[in-house]
Amino acid sequence: MVRQIAPKTQLGAIKSNKNQLGETIVPEIVYPESDGEPMADNTKQFTWIVKIKENLEILFKSNPDVFVAGDLFWYPVEGSNKIKLAPDTMVVFGRPKAHRGSYRQWEEDNIPPQVVFEILSPGNTQDEMDKKSCFI
Repeated sequence: MVRQIAPKTQLGAIKSNKNQLGETIVPEIVYPESDGEPMADNTKQFTWIVKIKENLEILFKSNPDVFVAGDLFWYPVEGSNKIKLAPDTMVVFGRPKAHRGSYRQWEEDNIPPQVVFEILSPGNTQDEMDKKSCFI
């Protein structure tokens, strides 16, 4: 599928072509829903992820405009599928509950997650956790 949009000049320009009318044609960007990595490295980490996510679901059950997700890719920038994070759990106030393959911020009134949980596993390095903290 190809859509016609203005060329992107930020975040590493995407090579584009012109159609017969001289309009720029940019290939549709694919935003993967999975990276093939496991959600948790061990049962203890998985237990904490599930407890936090499910208890947040219970806490905000009666509020239709609080979206809670676990291990869901968050893409904050349209046009770049390289800038992403999959928090163990995230909460977005002001967005409706619904199933999503990924959280594409520009399709969500540009509202980022306001609360993000990352559960440290034995395999995480301090550098990894620092990078995740800086992303948010």
